[in-house]
Amino acid sequence: MHDGAEGARTATLSDVARRAGVSIATASKAVNGRSDVAATTRTRVLAAAEELSFTPNAMARGLLAGRTGTVGLLTGDLEGRFVIPILMGAEDAFGAGQVNVFLCDARGDAIREQHQLKALLSRRVDGIIVVGRQTDPRPSLGQDVPVPVVYAYAPSDDPRDVSLTPDNVAGGRMAIEHLISCGRTRIAHISGDPAYAAAQDRLAGARAALAGAGLGLVGDPMFSAWSEHWGRDAAALLLQRHPEIDAIFCGSDQIARGVLDTARDLGRDVPDDLAVMGYDNWSALAENSRPELTSIDANLQQLGRRAAQCVFDAIDGETTGVGTHHLPVRLVIRGSTIARR
Repeated sequence: MHDGAEGARTATLSDVARRAGVSIATASKAVNGRSDVAATTRTRVLAAAEELSFTPNAMARGLLAGRTGTVGLLTGDLEGRFVIPILMGAEDAFGAGQVNVFLCDARGDAIREQHQLKALLSRRVDGIIVVGRQTDPRPSLGQDVPVPVVYAYAPSDDPRDVSLTPDNVAGGRMAIEHLISCGRTRIAHISGDPAYAAAQDRLAGARAALAGAGLGLVGDPMFSAWSEHWGRDAAALLLQRHPEIDAIFCGSDQIARGVLDTARDLGRDVPDDLAVMGYDNWSALAENSRPELTSIDANLQQLGRRAAQCVFDAIDGETTGVGTHHLPVRLVIRGSTIARR
Protein backbone atom coordinates (compact mmCIF):
# COMPACT_ATOMS: atom_id res chain seq x y z
CA MET A 1 0.00 0.00 0.00
CA HIS A 2 2.97 2.32 0.50
CA ASP A 3 4.62 1.77 -2.87
CA GLY A 4 3.95 3.65 -6.13
CA ALA A 5 2.26 7.00 -6.47
CA GLU A 6 0.79 7.01 -2.98
CA GLY A 7 4.14 6.57 -1.32
CA ALA A 8 6.13 8.80 -3.64
CA ARG A 9 7.14 12.07 -2.04
CA THR A 10 6.48 15.18 -4.14
CA ALA A 11 9.73 16.92 -5.02
CA THR A 12 10.23 20.21 -3.21
CA LEU A 13 12.13 23.36 -4.09
CA SER A 14 14.69 22.28 -1.51
CA ASP A 15 15.30 19.03 -3.47
CA VAL A 16 15.80 21.02 -6.69
CA ALA A 17 18.22 23.40 -5.01
CA ARG A 18 20.23 20.50 -3.57
CA ARG A 19 20.49 18.74 -6.93
CA ALA A 20 21.47 21.95 -8.76
CA GLY A 21 23.95 22.92 -6.07
CA VAL A 22 22.41 26.31 -5.37
CA SER A 23 20.63 28.00 -2.47
CA ILE A 24 16.87 27.66 -2.08
CA ALA A 25 16.46 31.40 -2.76
CA THR A 26 18.39 31.08 -6.05
CA ALA A 27 16.36 28.01 -7.04
CA SER A 28 13.15 29.94 -6.34
CA LYS A 29 14.28 32.83 -8.54
CA ALA A 30 15.28 30.49 -11.35
CA VAL A 31 12.04 28.51 -11.49
CA ASN A 32 9.99 31.70 -11.32
CA GLY A 33 11.82 33.32 -14.23
CA ARG A 34 13.50 36.10 -12.30
CA SER A 35 16.03 38.10 -14.31
CA ASP A 36 18.67 38.35 -11.56
CA VAL A 37 19.88 34.77 -12.05
CA ALA A 38 22.77 33.82 -14.37
CA ALA A 39 21.64 31.97 -17.50
CA THR A 40 23.88 28.97 -16.75
CA THR A 41 22.50 28.77 -13.22
CA ARG A 42 18.90 28.94 -14.47
CA THR A 43 19.59 26.18 -16.99
CA ARG A 44 21.08 23.99 -14.26
CA VAL A 45 18.15 24.61 -11.90
CA LEU A 46 15.50 23.96 -14.58
CA ALA A 47 17.28 20.75 -15.58
CA ALA A 48 17.25 19.60 -11.96
CA ALA A 49 13.56 20.50 -11.70
CA GLU A 50 12.76 18.44 -14.80
CA GLU A 51 14.74 15.44 -13.53
CA LEU A 52 12.81 15.53 -10.26
CA SER A 53 9.44 16.22 -11.95
CA PHE A 54 9.18 19.37 -9.85
CA THR A 55 6.30 21.71 -10.71
CA PRO A 56 6.32 25.19 -9.14
CA ASN A 57 3.05 26.07 -7.49
CA ALA A 58 1.67 28.92 -5.46
CA MET A 59 3.42 27.71 -2.34
CA ALA A 60 6.76 27.38 -4.11
CA ARG A 61 6.44 30.90 -5.46
CA GLY A 62 5.84 32.34 -2.05
CA LEU A 63 7.07 30.19 0.81
CA LEU A 64 10.39 28.41 0.54
CA ALA A 65 10.28 24.62 0.69
CA GLY A 66 11.01 23.23 4.11
CA ARG A 67 8.99 25.92 5.87
CA THR A 68 5.97 25.17 8.02
CA GLY A 69 3.42 27.06 5.93
CA THR A 70 2.21 29.04 8.95
CA VAL A 71 2.19 32.78 9.58
CA GLY A 72 1.43 34.58 12.83
CA LEU A 73 -0.86 37.60 13.00
CA LEU A 74 -0.27 39.48 16.24
CA THR A 75 -2.81 42.18 17.05
CA GLY A 76 -4.15 44.38 19.78
CA ASP A 77 -7.47 44.90 18.00
CA LEU A 78 -9.64 41.83 18.32
CA GLU A 79 -12.67 44.13 18.42
CA GLY A 80 -12.11 43.63 14.70
CA ARG A 81 -12.58 47.12 13.28
CA PHE A 82 -9.16 47.10 11.63
CA VAL A 83 -7.70 43.64 12.04
CA ILE A 84 -10.55 41.71 10.38
CA PRO A 85 -10.28 43.34 6.91
CA ILE A 86 -6.47 43.20 7.14
CA LEU A 87 -6.64 39.50 8.05
CA MET A 88 -9.04 38.88 5.15
CA GLY A 89 -6.65 40.57 2.74
CA ALA A 90 -3.68 38.61 4.08
CA GLU A 91 -5.54 35.31 3.74
CA ASP A 92 -6.47 36.22 0.16
CA ALA A 93 -2.79 36.70 -0.63
CA PHE A 94 -1.65 33.56 1.18
CA GLY A 95 -4.23 31.43 -0.62
CA ALA A 96 -7.07 29.55 1.04
CA GLY A 97 -5.89 26.34 2.68
CA GLN A 98 -2.25 26.85 1.67
CA VAL A 99 -1.03 28.83 4.65
CA ASN A 100 -2.31 28.58 8.20
CA VAL A 101 -2.68 31.92 9.97
CA PHE A 102 -2.39 31.93 13.77
CA LEU A 103 -4.23 34.93 15.21
CA CYS A 104 -3.04 36.17 18.61
CA ASP A 105 -4.57 39.04 20.59
CA ALA A 106 -2.14 40.98 22.77
CA ARG A 107 -4.92 43.34 23.95
CA GLY A 108 -2.53 46.28 23.85
CA ASP A 109 -0.41 44.83 26.67
CA ALA A 110 3.37 44.67 26.11
CA ILE A 111 3.91 41.67 28.43
CA ARG A 112 1.07 39.72 26.83
CA GLU A 113 2.50 40.61 23.42
CA GLN A 114 5.87 39.10 24.34
CA HIS A 115 4.10 35.95 25.56
CA GLN A 116 2.16 35.70 22.29
CA LEU A 117 5.34 36.29 20.27
CA LYS A 118 7.08 33.41 22.06
CA ALA A 119 4.03 31.20 21.45
CA LEU A 120 4.11 31.99 17.71
CA LEU A 121 7.84 31.32 17.45
CA SER A 122 7.42 28.02 19.33
CA ARG A 123 5.03 27.00 16.56
CA ARG A 124 7.80 27.74 14.07
CA VAL A 125 5.82 30.30 12.07
CA ASP A 126 7.49 31.45 8.86
CA GLY A 127 6.70 35.12 9.41
CA ILE A 128 4.68 37.53 11.55
CA ILE A 129 2.32 40.39 10.68
CA VAL A 130 1.79 42.84 13.55
CA VAL A 131 -1.51 44.77 13.30
CA GLY A 132 -2.09 47.87 15.43
CA ARG A 133 -5.33 49.54 16.49
CA GLN A 134 -4.30 53.05 15.39
CA THR A 135 -1.80 54.58 13.01
CA ASP A 136 0.51 55.90 15.74
CA PRO A 137 4.00 54.33 15.69
CA ARG A 138 4.34 51.37 18.05
CA PRO A 139 7.39 49.78 19.70
CA SER A 140 9.33 47.41 17.46
CA LEU A 141 9.52 43.73 18.37
CA GLY A 142 13.25 44.21 17.84
CA GLN A 143 15.79 43.03 15.30
CA ASP A 144 16.42 39.64 16.93
CA VAL A 145 13.14 37.97 15.89
CA PRO A 146 14.30 34.97 13.78
CA VAL A 147 11.54 35.30 11.14
CA PRO A 148 10.39 38.21 8.93
CA VAL A 149 8.11 40.73 10.67
CA VAL A 150 5.86 43.22 8.85
CA TYR A 151 3.94 45.94 10.69
CA ALA A 152 0.47 46.77 9.34
CA TYR A 153 -1.67 49.83 10.13
CA ALA A 154 0.44 50.88 13.16
CA PRO A 155 4.00 51.40 11.88
CA SER A 156 7.03 50.34 13.90
CA ASP A 157 9.00 53.10 15.59
CA ASP A 158 12.21 51.51 14.26
CA PRO A 159 13.05 52.65 10.70
CA ARG A 160 14.87 49.34 10.14
CA ASP A 161 11.50 47.54 10.14
CA VAL A 162 9.03 47.19 7.25
CA SER A 163 5.79 49.03 8.01
CA LEU A 164 2.63 49.56 5.95
CA THR A 165 0.07 52.19 6.94
CA PRO A 166 -2.73 54.10 5.17
CA ASP A 167 -1.85 57.54 3.81
CA ASN A 168 -4.01 59.68 6.08
CA VAL A 169 -2.50 62.94 4.83
CA ALA A 170 -3.58 62.03 1.29
CA GLY A 171 -6.99 61.03 2.68
CA GLY A 172 -7.54 64.43 4.28
CA ARG A 173 -6.48 66.15 1.07
CA MET A 174 -8.78 63.91 -0.99
CA ALA A 175 -11.76 64.68 1.27
CA ILE A 176 -11.35 68.45 0.95
CA GLU A 177 -10.71 68.30 -2.80
CA HIS A 178 -13.99 66.40 -3.19
CA LEU A 179 -15.91 68.96 -1.13
CA ILE A 180 -14.40 71.82 -3.14
CA SER A 181 -15.32 70.01 -6.37
CA CYS A 182 -18.90 69.97 -5.07
CA GLY A 183 -18.79 73.78 -4.88
CA ARG A 184 -18.19 74.01 -1.12
CA THR A 185 -15.96 76.83 0.12
CA ARG A 186 -16.95 77.31 3.80
CA ILE A 187 -15.65 74.08 5.28
CA ALA A 188 -15.25 73.13 8.96
CA HIS A 189 -13.52 70.15 10.55
CA ILE A 190 -14.56 67.93 13.47
CA SER A 191 -12.28 65.08 14.51
CA GLY A 192 -11.47 62.69 17.34
CA ASP A 193 -8.68 62.40 19.88
CA PRO A 194 -6.02 64.97 18.91
CA ALA A 195 -3.29 62.70 20.33
CA TYR A 196 -3.92 60.23 17.49
CA ALA A 197 -1.57 60.50 14.52
CA ALA A 198 -4.58 59.80 12.27
CA ALA A 199 -6.36 62.93 13.51
CA GLN A 200 -3.33 65.15 12.92
CA ASP A 201 -2.48 63.61 9.54
CA ARG A 202 -6.03 63.99 8.22
CA LEU A 203 -6.07 67.63 9.36
CA ALA A 204 -2.68 68.27 7.71
CA GLY A 205 -3.98 66.92 4.40
CA ALA A 206 -7.16 68.96 4.71
CA ARG A 207 -5.25 72.19 5.41
CA ALA A 208 -2.94 71.57 2.45
CA ALA A 209 -5.88 71.09 0.07
CA LEU A 210 -7.63 74.21 1.38
CA ALA A 211 -4.47 76.28 1.07
CA GLY A 212 -4.03 75.05 -2.50
CA ALA A 213 -7.48 76.43 -3.29
CA GLY A 214 -6.86 79.71 -1.50
CA LEU A 215 -9.19 78.75 1.35
CA GLY A 216 -8.98 78.07 5.07
CA LEU A 217 -11.08 76.23 7.62
CA VAL A 218 -14.11 78.02 9.05
CA GLY A 219 -13.40 78.25 12.77
CA ASP A 220 -10.82 76.13 14.57
CA PRO A 221 -10.75 72.37 14.03
CA MET A 222 -12.64 70.66 16.85
CA PHE A 223 -11.17 67.60 18.58
CA SER A 224 -12.47 65.26 21.26
CA ALA A 225 -13.77 61.68 20.91
CA TRP A 226 -14.32 59.31 17.97
CA SER A 227 -18.05 59.14 18.72
CA GLU A 228 -21.48 60.07 17.39
CA HIS A 229 -22.19 61.92 20.64
CA TRP A 230 -19.21 64.22 20.06
CA GLY A 231 -20.25 64.71 16.45
CA ARG A 232 -23.71 65.88 17.54
CA ASP A 233 -22.40 68.30 20.17
CA ALA A 234 -19.57 69.69 18.03
CA ALA A 235 -21.84 70.25 15.04
CA ALA A 236 -24.40 72.10 17.19
CA LEU A 237 -21.69 74.43 18.48
CA LEU A 238 -20.12 74.95 15.06
CA LEU A 239 -23.37 75.70 13.25
CA GLN A 240 -24.45 78.08 16.00
CA ARG A 241 -21.17 80.01 15.79
CA HIS A 242 -20.78 79.78 12.01
CA PRO A 243 -24.18 79.32 10.33
CA GLU A 244 -22.54 80.07 6.97
CA ILE A 245 -20.76 76.67 6.95
CA ASP A 246 -21.64 74.68 3.82
CA ALA A 247 -19.56 71.53 4.50
CA ILE A 248 -18.15 69.61 7.45
CA PHE A 249 -15.25 67.20 7.02
CA CYS A 250 -15.38 64.65 9.85
CA GLY A 251 -12.41 62.63 11.08
CA SER A 252 -14.47 59.43 11.30
CA ASP A 253 -17.79 57.99 10.17
CA GLN A 254 -19.01 57.87 13.80
CA ILE A 255 -18.51 61.62 14.13
CA ALA A 256 -20.19 62.19 10.75
CA ARG A 257 -23.25 60.22 11.89
CA GLY A 258 -23.58 62.57 14.85
CA VAL A 259 -23.23 65.60 12.56
CA LEU A 260 -26.06 64.25 10.39
CA ASP A 261 -28.30 64.02 13.48
CA THR A 262 -27.65 67.64 14.44
CA ALA A 263 -28.13 68.86 10.86
CA ARG A 264 -31.53 67.14 10.79
CA ASP A 265 -32.47 68.65 14.18
CA LEU A 266 -31.54 72.14 12.98
CA GLY A 267 -33.36 71.79 9.65
CA ARG A 268 -30.15 71.88 7.60
CA ASP A 269 -30.67 69.82 4.45
CA VAL A 270 -27.86 67.35 3.66
CA PRO A 271 -26.37 67.66 1.10
CA ASP A 272 -28.12 70.64 -0.54
CA ASP A 273 -27.52 73.05 2.34
CA LEU A 274 -24.68 71.21 4.12
CA ALA A 275 -22.33 68.53 2.78
CA VAL A 276 -21.07 66.01 5.36
CA MET A 277 -17.94 63.94 4.76
CA GLY A 278 -16.88 60.92 6.84
CA TYR A 279 -13.69 58.90 7.11
CA ASP A 280 -12.97 55.12 7.35
CA ASN A 281 -15.83 53.95 5.10
CA TRP A 282 -17.13 51.73 7.88
CA SER A 283 -19.94 50.22 5.82
CA ALA A 284 -22.18 49.42 8.82
CA LEU A 285 -22.32 53.16 9.54
CA ALA A 286 -21.80 54.77 6.14
CA GLU A 287 -24.35 52.70 4.24
CA ASN A 288 -27.02 52.93 6.94
CA SER A 289 -26.87 56.68 7.44
CA ARG A 290 -29.56 59.03 6.16
CA PRO A 291 -28.33 60.09 3.64
CA GLU A 292 -25.58 57.55 3.10
CA LEU A 293 -22.13 58.89 3.96
CA THR A 294 -19.43 59.88 1.52
CA SER A 295 -16.23 58.63 3.13
CA ILE A 296 -12.52 57.87 2.69
CA ASP A 297 -11.71 54.16 2.59
CA ALA A 298 -8.31 53.08 3.94
CA ASN A 299 -8.20 50.00 1.66
CA LEU A 300 -7.43 47.74 4.62
CA GLN A 301 -7.85 44.49 2.68
CA GLN A 302 -5.33 45.72 0.13
CA LEU A 303 -3.05 46.65 3.01
CA GLY A 304 -3.37 43.09 4.35
CA ARG A 305 -2.54 41.65 0.93
CA ARG A 306 0.54 43.86 0.69
CA ALA A 307 1.65 42.84 4.17
CA ALA A 308 1.35 39.16 3.24
CA GLN A 309 3.31 39.76 0.04
CA CYS A 310 6.06 41.47 2.05
CA VAL A 311 6.28 38.37 4.24
CA PHE A 312 6.47 36.18 1.12
CA ASP A 313 9.21 38.36 -0.31
CA ALA A 314 11.25 38.31 2.89
CA ILE A 315 11.00 34.51 3.12
CA ASP A 316 12.03 34.38 -0.52
CA GLY A 317 15.16 36.39 0.23
CA GLU A 318 13.79 39.65 -1.16
CA THR A 319 13.82 42.98 0.67
CA THR A 320 10.75 45.22 0.54
CA GLY A 321 12.62 48.33 1.57
CA VAL A 322 12.67 49.22 5.23
CA GLY A 323 10.80 52.14 6.72
CA THR A 324 7.16 53.18 6.65
CA HIS A 325 5.25 52.81 3.38
CA HIS A 326 2.08 54.94 3.10
CA LEU A 327 -0.48 53.08 1.00
CA PRO A 328 -3.16 54.79 -1.13
CA VAL A 329 -6.66 55.44 0.21
CA ARG A 330 -9.76 56.02 -1.90
CA LEU A 331 -12.83 58.23 -2.02
CA VAL A 332 -16.27 56.57 -1.83
CA ILE A 333 -18.98 59.02 -2.91
CA ARG A 334 -22.51 58.70 -1.51
CA GLY A 335 -25.48 60.97 -0.88
CA SER A 336 -24.14 63.11 1.98
CA THR A 337 -22.12 65.27 -0.42
CA ILE A 338 -23.88 64.93 -3.76
CA ALA A 339 -27.65 65.08 -4.07
CA ARG A 340 -29.46 62.41 -6.05
CA ARG A 341 -30.86 63.81 -9.27
